[in-house]
Amino acid sequence: MEQEEAETNMQILLDFLNCLRKQKLEELNEIQTDLQYIKEDINAVERHRIELYRAKERYSVKLRMLVDDPMATKACLSSIDKHSAGLISSARSAQGGMGSGNFQSKKADVKAQISSQGFQKKDVFSGSDSQHAVTQSGLAIARKRRVQLHAQFNDLQECYLQKRRHWASQSQKGEARDTNTINREGYHAGLEDFQSVLTTFTRYSRLRVIAELRHGDLFHSANIVSSIEFDRDDELFATAGVSRRIKVFEFSSVMNEPADVRCPVVEMSTRSKLSCLSWNKHTKNHIASSDYEGIVTVWDVTTRQSVMEYEEHEKRAWSVDFSHTDPSMLVSGSDDCKVKVWCTKQEASVLNIDMKANICCVKYNPSSSIYVAVGSADHHIHYYDLRNISQPLHVFTGHKKAVSYVKFLSNNELASASTDSTLRLWDVKENLPVRTFRGHMNEKNFVGLTVNSEYIACGSETNEVFVYHKAISKPAAWHRFGSSELDDTDEDAGSHFISAVCWKNDSPTMLTANSQGTIKVLVLAA
Repeated sequence: MEQEEAETNMQILLDFLNCLRKQKLEELNEIQTDLQYIKEDINAVERHRIELYRAKERYSVKLRMLVDDPMATKACLSSIDKHSAGLISSARSAQGGMGSGNFQSKKADVKAQISSQGFQKKDVFSGSDSQHAVTQSGLAIARKRRVQLHAQFNDLQECYLQKRRHWASQSQKGEARDTNTINREGYHAGLEDFQSVLTTFTRYSRLRVIAELRHGDLFHSANIVSSIEFDRDDELFATAGVSRRIKVFEFSSVMNEPADVRCPVVEMSTRSKLSCLSWNKHTKNHIASSDYEGIVTVWDVTTRQSVMEYEEHEKRAWSVDFSHTDPSMLVSGSDDCKVKVWCTKQEASVLNIDMKANICCVKYNPSSSIYVAVGSADHHIHYYDLRNISQPLHVFTGHKKAVSYVKFLSNNELASASTDSTLRLWDVKENLPVRTFRGHMNEKNFVGLTVNSEYIACGSETNEVFVYHKAISKPAAWHRFGSSELDDTDEDAGSHFISAVCWKNDSPTMLTANSQGTIKVLVLAA
């Protein structure tokens, strides 16, 4: 019996060691594969660096020749401008970014690089110290970016390996022609995508205040700004909240005029506290609101009158959204557990979805007026095709508490916020969770959510604004609304929170508001 027990024990030990060896071999194979990927990508990047260095040397030689042959100045500088344009063109695909506004930023970056290398005409001939100053500035920015890189190294590593493995898998299967190609720098799609993430993520490290105004109302002590939204052209923005007023401001005036004269250009009074605003994406002067009595109203900002007023909701309506593709369609969600679809050409709702829990937020997919995302107090996001509302296309699960906001980064990417102090990113095409974001605090209030093609921003119950890059789970930047905004006698200073946020299209500029009625214009900065 002792012999049999000893043999059994040896067999158990042997089974464990064999399993451990198998697991470690698999890990080793994965590590060796990853190391091979890294080696290939290092070689590609080094080749590209050598090409850039050689190009720099060629143009440095040409510029030195200008001292001896001033007549060649015009032709040489013209050649440099063409080369710079080529660099910008290739940088657009290699670095990614945030739309046309970011293109100008890239152009400025390239010009700064040219300046730091002594390419500017005035430095060649005047011998000024500006080249040294620009070089020092460039080194400071590079150091700052390296610090940020190391601070988020684990997340960036995960992002790189995920993109690299996906590209390798697609390449082996030959499933995707686009991801199977190598660009002229020797970069494949996976490396190119990761460079875009790395460039945009390390470009910014803080939020800087560039304008500020007070939303306070003399007739209402409660100044919480529930919603803040830009119009179709980013020329106007509207605010609304518990003061029962919609205020419309000119963005350029807020940026350029003194703080004491930043007045709204339009102001409209409502019967009830307001929860949400949505500008019409086609009709510039139309804006929709939802309020605490459940009323959904479409306003004409020009006449300051309501165009349509819908009173079918039986309880507070938390959210309203105009369709991006059909200017006459809008959707709303309410505490009465109903999602209603409206048409501005009709006086009653055209569609009604009954759900089992309170509705906190609704949002049209920007690609059509058919798909709608609904955030609910049941902790889930319900994604509907309005042509068949008997059941949702998909239910996204993962949040631990009510889903307070849903916003689309693109046709397939959906961000959600919850009072579980997390944001989540979902793929609505593949019906998959993508990433969870943590860093802010949100346990009981609506603190705002806004997205653009690269970044997700939200408020926090610590009176801070947080910005996340969509590929990195930790905050990229944050800003606290300062104590100078509080009265020294305010015993509730610690209870103030950010209540609304909104990006200015696909730019690094955003509007933010808090529960005191303070509105700040923030911009992402290095």
